[in-house]
Amino acid sequence: MKRSRLFAYVMMAGIGVIPALADSAEHAYKIGDHSEKKNDYDAAFEAYKQAHEAKPNDPKFMAAYLRLRFLASGLHIHAGEQLRDAGKLQEALAQFRLAAEIDGSNFSATQEVRRTADLIQKQVREKENANQPKAPVASLDREAETAAGPVSITLKSDMPITLHLATTTDAVYKTLAQLAGINVLIDPDYKPQKITFELKDVSLRDALDMLATQSKTFWRPLSANTIMVTADSGAKRKEFEQNVMKTFYLRNASTPADLQQAAGTLKGILDISRIQVTPEQRSLTLRGTPDQMVLAQKLLTDIDKPKGEVVIDVTIMEVSRDRARTLGTNPPTSATVTLAPSGATSSGTSGSSGSSLTLNSFTSLNAGEFSVSIPGASFSLLASDGNTKVLQRPEMRAIDGEKASLKIGDRVPIATGSFQSGLGGSVNTQFQYLDVGVNIDITPYVHSDRSVTLKMSLEVSSVAGVQNIGGFNQPTIGQRTINHEARLADGEVNLIGGIFEDTDTNSMSGYPWLMKVPILKYFFGQESKDHQQNEIVFAITPHIISTGGVTDENLRMVDIGSANSVTYRRADAKADAVMSLPSQTITKPAASSAGSPSTTKPL
Repeated sequence: MKRSRLFAYVMMAGIGVIPALADSAEHAYKIGDHSEKKNDYDAAFEAYKQAHEAKPNDPKFMAAYLRLRFLASGLHIHAGEQLRDAGKLQEALAQFRLAAEIDGSNFSATQEVRRTADLIQKQVREKENANQPKAPVASLDREAETAAGPVSITLKSDMPITLHLATTTDAVYKTLAQLAGINVLIDPDYKPQKITFELKDVSLRDALDMLATQSKTFWRPLSANTIMVTADSGAKRKEFEQNVMKTFYLRNASTPADLQQAAGTLKGILDISRIQVTPEQRSLTLRGTPDQMVLAQKLLTDIDKPKGEVVIDVTIMEVSRDRARTLGTNPPTSATVTLAPSGATSSGTSGSSGSSLTLNSFTSLNAGEFSVSIPGASFSLLASDGNTKVLQRPEMRAIDGEKASLKIGDRVPIATGSFQSGLGGSVNTQFQYLDVGVNIDITPYVHSDRSVTLKMSLEVSSVAGVQNIGGFNQPTIGQRTINHEARLADGEVNLIGGIFEDTDTNSMSGYPWLMKVPILKYFFGQESKDHQQNEIVFAITPHIISTGGVTDENLRMVDIGSANSVTYRRADAKADAVMSLPSQTITKPAASSAGSPSTTKPL
């Protein structure tokens, strides 16, 4: 008795818990939906997670949980990448770990965790090694780690100066070098020419570049305080110009064609001829001048943009209505007359019987010897009205310029041919499968103004019947197709209708002439009316998830030198501060060709 009571209590408790779990799951789902609309994806993920845990087999809660898990994890990865690019490695590591905790199946998150942790350990080792005496290089790996970067000149002074010089080019170079605190080496093959060099309020670095342009020479740094000067020609640049090597890893190149396109851009714009493409690593290894490397970094930053992504909501509404009416009498349209004369003799064998007539039998025929059989008539009064509504709401996620396909339905076999195997062998039939149902192909193109051009192919098909062709029962496919292209704003709904079918069928059967009399036709005939309407409407709504991210920095013009040589010029953010310093004036009489220049007070 006690056990039965205990079992009853447990059952009652279980019955009470089930509605409570359902209510809690629905409540958590509503909280998640509200948080998602407010773009609070972390809170939405937690709410959807609670709903899924309460009812793990409910597809509604499962779909929301999986969708937000992917989205929330991706957002934390993006935030971590931005923090890492800003040099905040610890904060970036926390974001990557949170992304991996949200979605343990996200390989990108775990990879970024390891990568960021390695960068932090590398920083720690570099700090420790900086405080210890350097050990001798013992391996190629250490030598590779200590390989020097491009040499850059360091000027001890870069104050604005005013120059009035009329002397040879090497003398002007040495004068500027003396003011900047650097050394100058002149190529023995170079023959200095006499020039008149006048500048007012320019920095020493700009003065060196302007002197190189005027005298058709170029200089390259040999060390931090020494430069080499030679004639500006193709042969001398190839002999003396500094060359460096750098590998650029493209984040958003997904195919070898993308890498080749980036390499072609570098060749065409920056005249970099030595480029090695590594598709497996999605990288480009360049060899060129330091100026070309800096500008290549700028150019790749501008063009290596992630492709935009679009989520497309597709709503397919199919409404059909069928109204039929049958009214009237189905009268008899045939009669059977049977002759059975009384004077006929019966003959036959076992299992069969019949009547034998002679010519004399027809002399005594009368009306009683004929029987007439007339079928009965029926009166019909029937009306039917049926409505059918089909609603499908699939969601598609597509990358800019890539086709996304959605197929909902069946694959129907179609015989395409037959062949006979061997002499007198069996006949084999070949079949091709057609997709029947709802077939949608959409290719989005995301524009910089957050609008989307959708190139769409929408098809609704069904098996309308079967025909026998060549001994095979072949299905007849009914198709309704739209090929459409439209430009829509983010979130704008595009209704695609016009696939409307309206069929009226009116038939009348009965006695000739009488079935056309307005009222009598229902007594001597039957009228049938059938009205069918079928309409399909597509609602296409694009939602832009991400764009290429073109910034003002990407749109800025950059000086890359002349048509013959690519040079990098640093934007001087301290130009105003430098120009406010005292100006030094150097003058030299035009008639003099030697001696030291005189220094006077600022003009």
